[in-house]
Amino acid sequence: MFKKGLALVMIIPLIMFVIAGCGSNDQSGETGVKKKAEPVDGELKPLEKEATVTIAEDGSASGAGFYIAKEKGYFEDYNINVEFTKFSNSDQMMPALAAGKIDIAGGISSASFFNSIAQGINVKMIADKGHNIKGQSYFSFVIRKGLQDEIQSYKDFKGKTIAVSTKNGVDDYIFSQMLEHAGLTRDDVQFELMSNFGNMTGSMANKQIDAALQIEPLITKGVQQGVHVPFGDATDYAPKAQIAMVLGSPKFVNERQKVALRFMVAYLKGVRDYNDAFVKNKGGKDEIIKIMTQHTSLQDPEIWKKVRVTGLNPNGRMFVDNIKDQYKWYQSRGAIKGNLNFDKAVDTSLIEKAVDVLGEYK
Repeated sequence: MFKKGLALVMIIPLIMFVIAGCGSNDQSGETGVKKKAEPVDGELKPLEKEATVTIAEDGSASGAGFYIAKEKGYFEDYNINVEFTKFSNSDQMMPALAAGKIDIAGGISSASFFNSIAQGINVKMIADKGHNIKGQSYFSFVIRKGLQDEIQSYKDFKGKTIAVSTKNGVDDYIFSQMLEHAGLTRDDVQFELMSNFGNMTGSMANKQIDAALQIEPLITKGVQQGVHVPFGDATDYAPKAQIAMVLGSPKFVNERQKVALRFMVAYLKGVRDYNDAFVKNKGGKDEIIKIMTQHTSLQDPEIWKKVRVTGLNPNGRMFVDNIKDQYKWYQSRGAIKGNLNFDKAVDTSLIEKAVDVLGEYK
C-alpha cells in the first residue's frame, strides 16, 4: 500500500505505466458478457454483464487480497474481470485514479500522499492495505549482530546510528514513535537516511550502521546471513499504525456502486483466506504461498514460510484515528501544504456493506 520497500506493510509501504481509459462512466459498470445471476454470498448476485476493474498494483505483498481473490475466482464469481497495471510513481498514479482512468490503487502514508489530496487530487481511502501484526511486525527494527548485549532496550539506541528509509514518510513516523517510547529525541541518535532497504543490510554488514527500520523479507534474509537480529516489535510503540490504504476512484465508489460492492466482497474474501493461512494457521497456506509467489517479487516458498507477513484486516477496517494522527504529525513538521477534509477523503461505507454481506470475521 505502498512504496516498493514497504510492499510486504503495508509501505510505506506504499511504488507503475499509465494506462488511459480503463475507467467506466457507465453507472452500472457492466461492460460485457451476461452471466446467470445466481447468488454467491448471501443474496448478493453476480453482475448480469461482465465489468472490468483496473487495479494499480506493483507486486507488493500488501496486495494479497487482490491476488488471492483473482486466483481463487472470487472476482469472477461476481462477473468481475480485474486488470493489474503499474505506474512508475505516485505522481502519475494519483491523478489517474482521481480521473477514473484506474479504479483501485494502494497508497502509503506520507506527507506527499496527504499533500496530493489536500491540494485537490480527489481520491478516497476505502480499506486497509497494511498494518503491523502484534508481535510479528513485518516492518520493524533490527540491530547489528553482536550488539545484543549493548542494546537491550530502546533507550540503548542513544548514540547509535540508525537507518530509516524516508523523511516525512510512514517510516519516519514509526521512528519518531519509537524515540518517544524510549524517552529519546532525534538529537540523541544519528539519523541515517537510506532509501534502499537492501543497502541497509550491506551497511549493517560493514558496521556503518548499528540499527535499521527494516522490512520483510530482508529481515528474515539478514538473520539467515548472520548480519542482524530483530529487535522488539513495532507494535511496542505504534500498535495501531496504518501503513497503507486501499484507494478508490470517486467514479468507481460513487458511480459504479454495484460493481464496487461486489469487488469489495471478493477482496475481503481473499484477505480472509490470507488471514486463515498466515495468522490463524487454519490450513491452505501452501496454496496461498503459491499465489503470493506468482504475484510478488518474493518467489521462494520457503522464505514465505518464515517471514513476518503484512497485516491485513479481514473486515477491511483502517485505523482512521491513526491516519489523522500521522497527518497531524507531518503537519507539525511543516511538511503539509493545505488542509485535508477527512470526511471527504475517508469512505468506509463499502467495507461496512461488504461485512454486512459476509458477516464479521472474528
